[in-house]
Amino acid sequence: MSDDVTVRGLLTESRGRLADLPQGSLEAEVLLSHVLGVDRAWLYANSEQVVSGDKQDYYVELIGRRGVGEPIAYLTGIREFWSLPLEVTPDVLIPRPETELLVETALDLLPIKKPCRVADLGTGSGAVALAIASERPLWEMHATELSPAALEIAQKNAASLLPGRVQFHEGSWLEPLQGRFDLLVSNPPYVVEGDQHLESGDCRFEPRLALTSGSDGLHAIRRISCGAIKYLKSGGCLAFEHGFDQGAEARAVLDGLGYANVETRRDLENRERVTLGYG
Repeated sequence: MSDDVTVRGLLTESRGRLADLPQGSLEAEVLLSHVLGVDRAWLYANSEQVVSGDKQDYYVELIGRRGVGEPIAYLTGIREFWSLPLEVTPDVLIPRPETELLVETALDLLPIKKPCRVADLGTGSGAVALAIASERPLWEMHATELSPAALEIAQKNAASLLPGRVQFHEGSWLEPLQGRFDLLVSNPPYVVEGDQHLESGDCRFEPRLALTSGSDGLHAIRRISCGAIKYLKSGGCLAFEHGFDQGAEARAVLDGLGYANVETRRDLENRERVTLGYG
């Protein structure tokens, strides 16, 4: 590109290229902030600053990738969750705001000052485990993950944000755990295989293993619920996220396995989102 292209010029062009996206103008700024290593306020205060050729090229590349739908979290490598700046890559699911209800539920279920044992099953980027650990320093926090690549990301996030606070285990769901727990939490895959939403938005770029779970979306939930019973202390709790239309089915799974006091909690949009039961 030209040697005299300014911040203003780059933003004007990129906003046009992303005009069809709901937050295209904002995302153009976010990506340029990422490329230049500055905040968005700096862009406005230095709009006539000339951008070097290599950074121009990188920015134009990112705008192109965003224009064909690649998630902005993967382009910047960061997604904030529970005020924690998490590293994310295409090896992990991008943390969603609705998953914060799972964290809120976990924090509400056990005493703050009691040294409880808690495990996050299928931790991905480590979002849920690290969010819980950041709020409850006395709790012994564990996290499991089947994907070695995802586990590496979770461990990197832990090392940079909360070193030594989460014990990670490679393996499927409960299998790598030892002993019993006061609380087991999970944001498992729960999208029905073949669902049309898998071919739209961020889902097109996310690991399918972290999204889909059988013909009804409940395979992982059934497996976790069935296995959790022998890992829970007496009176211990299992809580998991699910689709907004899966509350009744999730409660039926736990009721059928003999869990007590089964209930479903609703998110900020009043949709059923987290179901829990006691062993």
